[in-house]
Amino acid sequence: MSDVGLVLRVLGAYLLGATPTSYIAGKLGRGIDLREHGSRNLGATNVYRVLGWKYAIPVGLADTAKGAVSVALLGSRSGGPAWFPVLLGLAAVLGHVSSPYVRFRGGKGVATAAGVFLALAPLAVAISLPIWVGTLWLFGYVSVASLTVAFLFPLWVLLTRPGAPYAFWASVALALLIVYAHRANIRRLLGGTENRFRTRKGMAV
Repeated sequence: MSDVGLVLRVLGAYLLGATPTSYIAGKLGRGIDLREHGSRNLGATNVYRVLGWKYAIPVGLADTAKGAVSVALLGSRSGGPAWFPVLLGLAAVLGHVSSPYVRFRGGKGVATAAGVFLALAPLAVAISLPIWVGTLWLFGYVSVASLTVAFLFPLWVLLTRPGAPYAFWASVALALLIVYAHRANIRRLLGGTENRFRTRKGMAV
């Protein structure tokens, strides 16, 4: 594939990742803009807080699929270098975090990053999932669970795919991006004002 074709695939991964599934769910489900409700974040957790499980589960699955499809489909038969699928995954997560469709707002990137590594390092994801669930159960904060998994994830990639340096460095980059996306949550955690996962707020009126 030509260089132009590879660039177009990266752009396609970015735009696919940028698809604002949470925003669409809010508009189609209740006719609201989730940027004006709950935490004002366009992620599955805020969908749960405002709209409930009925909307949050499909949104979370769709966000995961955006990452997996970007790597598995756009990366297949591309003829690009070994690091090209990793670049596609990074583009998809960046699109989710900073979507041009909604004025460069987005989610925290955790579900989309999980989808990326379902394609790149599925065993690392399998290790991380129970850690995420266990941390959420122990502490009650999605942000703490997500940050814990992000911190540990490069280690699992290194252990399960020791011969894949590009996947390892991508996991480091995505972990840093996820931590950056959670900077407001970190401030709230330090200030004792972070919302627990079990707290439903519903729509603001």
